[in-house]
Amino acid sequence: MSNVPTVLPTIDCGLRIADCGLKNSNGKSNGKTSALFNPKSEIRNPKLPLVPIVLMFVLMLASVAFGEERNPPPEFDNGHELPALTQPAPRAESLQYVDLAALVVALSLASYLAIRRRSRAGMFALMIACIAYFGFYREGCICPIGAIQNVAMAVFDNSYAVPLTVLAFFALPLAFALAFGRTFCAAVCPLGGVQDLVALKPVTVPAWLEHSLGLLPFVYLSVAVLLAATGSAFIICQYDPFVAFFRRNGAWEMLTIGAIILVVGVFVARPYCRFACPYGAILRVLSRLSWKHATITPDRCVQCRLCEGVCPFGAIEKPTTPAPASRRLAGKWTLAAAIVATPILVAVGAFSAKQLAGVTAQVNPTVALARQVFMEDNGQTDEPTLASAAFRASGGEADELYKQAGKIEARHETGLLWVGGFLGLVLGCKIVSLSIRRTRTEFTIEAGRCVSCARCFRACPMERARKKVASKTVASSQ
Repeated sequence: MSNVPTVLPTIDCGLRIADCGLKNSNGKSNGKTSALFNPKSEIRNPKLPLVPIVLMFVLMLASVAFGEERNPPPEFDNGHELPALTQPAPRAESLQYVDLAALVVALSLASYLAIRRRSRAGMFALMIACIAYFGFYREGCICPIGAIQNVAMAVFDNSYAVPLTVLAFFALPLAFALAFGRTFCAAVCPLGGVQDLVALKPVTVPAWLEHSLGLLPFVYLSVAVLLAATGSAFIICQYDPFVAFFRRNGAWEMLTIGAIILVVGVFVARPYCRFACPYGAILRVLSRLSWKHATITPDRCVQCRLCEGVCPFGAIEKPTTPAPASRRLAGKWTLAAAIVATPILVAVGAFSAKQLAGVTAQVNPTVALARQVFMEDNGQTDEPTLASAAFRASGGEADELYKQAGKIEARHETGLLWVGGFLGLVLGCKIVSLSIRRTRTEFTIEAGRCVSCARCFRACPMERARKKVASKTVASSQ
């Protein structure tokens, strides 16, 4: 008589062991509940010594910290002290390429851990290493997020040349996103890493709120590109919420904002990444076009729903049910209306944004100075600023200043036309995307919102089964 029990043991999600394909040598279920289904159990793959690789990476990053300063600051006999720097000192070109090499290694490791190794533990270790190096050691500079502004300024200002290392820092994470998804966000970005560390009790953000707030990064991206392209400001760096932590100094306002974001991040995982990061907006689009992307399960989905419970980013999409004919017809009309509305949104956005040129241009120092000088000359203010006093002391001509300010305002008008049109297009594409009904037979990852954090891997019973079988296979071959 067979010793297979008539009722197969189950785990909490109702998944039978037989569903995972675990059988004994006779091709039958052994009827035993394996530690495979214990979410606290650790399964190691002896094929690759992951910990030594991560440690070697950390040591490589730390080794550059022992370089000697070639040009130490002078010492003054009169007691004068140099002011504390609020940004990192210029870095030797050779060390910039060390940073670039570290970025390539980190991106490669993150992609390997997400696509091939499928290891949350390895991803977490790499994240800690990148926070230590790119965050606290390099003090958040150079950063692909801030490099958006350098690239934008170089495109629209022929007198500005972006360094090759800055261009590479900007482009490499984008290239990896096209290949493997948002692996830069997974472990390499120190801003995302510090938020990931505090995501202790994340709650689910309602879908309508997730989609609405998800448009804000595109607004931030558009405004940042506009201000950088017109030489007005680098607001991404100016209002970075975490760089003050990495540099151990900064304005108390930004320290406060960073602290608030981290507190919110305890309950809403990675709020800055999801609802503010301009670079994340670009990565989100490219990740949807990625050649390969992390998947929840290495095999078939058994619909245990464990992945849905552990993903704090709302990146797990549920299977769909067949819709009745009437609903499908209504969906087609909704989609058609969304497509027709998109060019209207583009036109309305362009027209509306252009009206803000007078406001955004005031961010430019030249325009602000021209306004101050005009107010002083027309008796609208009796208090000169340091900038206006310096302008008058230098013998500057007010008419020439007004002419320069007028050109800058004209550039803002043109730029805002593109910004408004772009935002209208983003909104239209979002409505079109939500109007399309997609058929899914299993739980899948939404590549745009997924940051490849690898949390869902550990929850998937099929993944745990794969690692268990792989471990036994390696052990039996030795």
